[in-house]
Amino acid sequence: MLTRILVAADAPILSEPTRILLEARGHRLKICSQLAEAVGLVLDEPPDCLIVQKGFANGKDADIIATAKASLQKTNVPVILVLSSAQEANLDWQQYPVDDIMVAPFSPELAAARLALAEARMLRISDSNPLSRLPGNTSIIKAISRTLHADRAYAVGYVDIDNFKPYNDRYGFSQGDDVILMVARIIVNVVEELARADSFVGHIGGDDFVFIVPLDKAEPICQKILANFDTVKTMFINDEDLAAGGFTGTDRLGRKTRFGLLSLSIAVVRTGQGSNFEHYGEVAAAASQVKHHVKQQEGSVYLIDRRSSC
Repeated sequence: MLTRILVAADAPILSEPTRILLEARGHRLKICSQLAEAVGLVLDEPPDCLIVQKGFANGKDADIIATAKASLQKTNVPVILVLSSAQEANLDWQQYPVDDIMVAPFSPELAAARLALAEARMLRISDSNPLSRLPGNTSIIKAISRTLHADRAYAVGYVDIDNFKPYNDRYGFSQGDDVILMVARIIVNVVEELARADSFVGHIGGDDFVFIVPLDKAEPICQKILANFDTVKTMFINDEDLAAGGFTGTDRLGRKTRFGLLSLSIAVVRTGQGSNFEHYGEVAAAASQVKHHVKQQEGSVYLIDRRSSC
């Protein structure tokens, strides 16, 4: 459900009957007439849908659309552009990567139908992880593929939670989900803080994540992700296990085994400029090799392979 809808417009573009009908159908409307406020909401509280007036904020409409499309938290947020019939004929659709348009004036029923269509389209194309709501494998493949022949160097980081299966067995799936959500938030927050532009965060599934950032941002991002994780992970481990530095559980072969506390392993490979990778599968295979070395070390560790290929 497209519950939270941000309307960025200098002038009223939704009639009173339209607002009443949309709100009656469960949509919560936030109307912004100032660019700074609208951009702030898109960055800090990404809406479920964005409706933008053509020419908003003295022609800054394309800027807020680009900001919404670059959101790491909601990469598939639908954007609807409201314009006049005269404006429709002169649009550069490369500049306006919107999902739909509405030509004013329009009826309340048409507005409701367009939102229903946007929601249906989003559900068809969305592959977001149901737990973290981060983009899933389809988006991850596309994001990695876009970097392969880029004219700048990128870092593709694969993040894995160490000892997660035995932790799940000991503490339960509900608390395991809380750990996954905590890691997802840490990765998103760090990437947004240090490399918001031209970056990506995805959730492969389970306890595996991917981030893509410019190569020069990779090291500080890895360092901060690990530091933040080690700061908060104690909230998810009982005092007995903390004091012992680990716990006894059953491994995949059913044998009693001593496991360490939760930690993170980050394997990073280079793509784009200076790299020879031609396919996203090659990137994943190279990262798997790097991760094998990383996971042999104790505690939270990262390794950046800066070679052109493995």
